[in-house]
Amino acid sequence: MTEGDPIGATTVSPDEARDLLPGHIQSRADLNVWEQQNILEAARWAKTNRADPLEESFVRELHRRMFDQTWSCAGRYRLSDKNIGVTWPGIPSEVRNLLDDGRYWFLHGTYPVDEAALRLHHRMVKIHLFPNGNGRHGRLWCDTLLRNLKRPPFAWKARDLDNDGDARSEYIHALRRADSGDYTRLIDLFLSGRE
Repeated sequence: MTEGDPIGATTVSPDEARDLLPGHIQSRADLNVWEQQNILEAARWAKTNRADPLEESFVRELHRRMFDQTWSCAGRYRLSDKNIGVTWPGIPSEVRNLLDDGRYWFLHGTYPVDEAALRLHHRMVKIHLFPNGNGRHGRLWCDTLLRNLKRPPFAWKARDLDNDGDARSEYIHALRRADSGDYTRLIDLFLSGRE
């Protein structure tokens, strides 16, 4: 399933395709349409749920709710290495470090709230916790985190990050620059014009 894959999308391996629940999916476009309703239901759940987004159980439950009608592995960390992300055995400790850093940053004001949330989003995407859906999961998780901190979500949707195009290319490029510690482009994309 690679035809129509957006830039930066993780290719579905034959082993992972076995985890696909609906048998009629033939392309990335079909998959995106199928997943969208599931993601909308998860977004409604996240909006009303009072659990702490900085708890690992919330991170996993959010992914499960986003993709449980699509992937049998929804909510479970990946068990294979990809061309991006940490090696799969390191995922649990990297997630704990990310969440602990988030708690510390917010408690001590290490970064302004919006910048801290954006840095955490980047790290979550960079770890690449799950076989699929990491970008969408990371964005919804970040929105939930911001809502809990009484901040508005970032303008992900307005930028159309799920489809090929200039906005997605800019986002992927900004994430790659952040991989090497340069957050300026990511901050410019999502924090310019915010209070």
